[in-house]
Parts: sequence; structure tokens; C-alpha cells
Amino acid sequence: MPRGRSSDLTTLAMALVGYELEKQKIEDKIREIRSQLGGRNSGTRAGAAAKASGEARGRRTLSASARRRIAAAQRKRWAEHRKKQAQAARAAG
Repeated sequence: MPRGRSSDLTTLAMALVGYELEKQKIEDKIREIRSQLGGRNSGTRAGAAAKASGEARGRRTLSASARRRIAAAQRKRWAEHRKKQAQAARAAG
């Protein structure tokens, strides 16, 4: 029977138990501090829990006028981009 193998596993198991106890103490302290802050930052935990549980948030619907504004802004950006490309091509050629 190999020497040290079972003692290594025992040591690792004991270390795991110790670290899990420390983790629990830290989580308890975090909860205590959050409660003292008046529940701020509670939304971030709920959002993370929702993502972890697989709950999907519904898609936002944009109004027609918002879509038009976004499309017009994008067309303007592309026009400026094409204009710069044309100027660069004329300067290079």
C-alpha cells in the first residue's frame, strides 16, 4: 500500500472543509454589511441569480420614432465614413 496517498487525501479533505467554513463566514459577513448599507446592491445579486438560473429577460421594444432616429444616425455615420474613405482614396491615388 503506497505511503502518504491516503494522508494526502485526508489532508485535502480537511482543507476543503476548512475553506468552506471560511467561505461561509465571509458570505455571512458580506450579508451583514449589505444589510447595514440598507439593501443597496441587492439588484446585482438578483440579476446574477436570474442569469444563473437561466431566466431570460424579455427584449425591449423600440418605438417606430426611436428606430427612425437610430437608423438616421447610423446612415449619417456611414456617410461620414464613406466620405473619409473617398478623400483618402483621392489623396493616395
